[in-house]
Amino acid sequence: MQLDQRAQTLLRALVERYIADGQPVGSRALSKLSGLELSPATIRNVMADLEEMGFVASPHTSAGRIPTPRGYRVFVDTLLTVGPIDDMAVDAERMRLPVQHPQKLIANAAQMLSSLSQFAGVVQSPRRESVFQQIEFLRLGEKRILLVIVDPRGDVQNRLLQLDKDYSPAQLTQSANYLNQNFAGLSFDAVRKRLSGELKQLRDDMGRLMQAAVEAGSEAMAEGDDMVISGERNLLSVSDLSSNMSSLRQMFEMFEQKTGLMQLLDVSSKAGGVQIFIGGESKLVPMDQMSVVTAPYAVDGRIVGTLGVIGPTRMAYERVIPIVDITAKLLSNALSHS
Repeated sequence: MQLDQRAQTLLRALVERYIADGQPVGSRALSKLSGLELSPATIRNVMADLEEMGFVASPHTSAGRIPTPRGYRVFVDTLLTVGPIDDMAVDAERMRLPVQHPQKLIANAAQMLSSLSQFAGVVQSPRRESVFQQIEFLRLGEKRILLVIVDPRGDVQNRLLQLDKDYSPAQLTQSANYLNQNFAGLSFDAVRKRLSGELKQLRDDMGRLMQAAVEAGSEAMAEGDDMVISGERNLLSVSDLSSNMSSLRQMFEMFEQKTGLMQLLDVSSKAGGVQIFIGGESKLVPMDQMSVVTAPYAVDGRIVGTLGVIGPTRMAYERVIPIVDITAKLLSNALSHS
């Protein structure tokens, strides 16, 4: 729905004032804040129209008005001017992203988002490609084998195989050599498809071992921390979120279960660029008092995950958006050179 210039100016003034102090904004204050030479009666009429359209609401305890999630959406999409964040803060935080183990970089990025925004920072761990560079079988005992998987980056995953048949060291070496010579550098899904057509040419017992290795390898490569969250306690000091015990319980259930949040981050990675989810509009984080600002990050130009800030709907979007955007760029650069 299109708003005329006067309505846009008043809505922007109302949202900015409400974000700043959290109090309903009256017509007299809007007259001063907007810079428009309008009578209080005219402003009240415009506010009544905005309320009828669902962009503002009138709390029962005040004659002033507050923005609704729909009003925040219009503000963020069409009225917001994003400014640069303090260069000193960015430079200081940049030092917390040294070239090191990727999981440490992820944790540092989550802490960085939290400390800069004073809300909660979340980083989805890179989706691990189910690709192996080398496989080894180590016999631990009768019918017990340790599967050792080395990925292209040199990371090692282990998996214990409990089999219904005993294999000799020579058989294990033969099977590992077959997989390494024919399938190294492929994903386990690709190996599974190609191997199914070759099993008829292999002895049954060797084929069963390789099938077990592919299934276990696929599961092992999919394991790991799926998400890192930092600064959840910051949200306890946000009155919009902590004043209602039901909302507080719902918020921490979301952090504990992670399912909806993970789906939201997955959606964000496909969209590209900074995404803003306000209130319950995403249906994945169904809380009217909460917003999530996200951005994807990449390794060597390929998007591998998403990060973001979780905070109240009444957040300073013009500051949080560049924090998320810059952190995504810093993490992408650090991971690409780690």
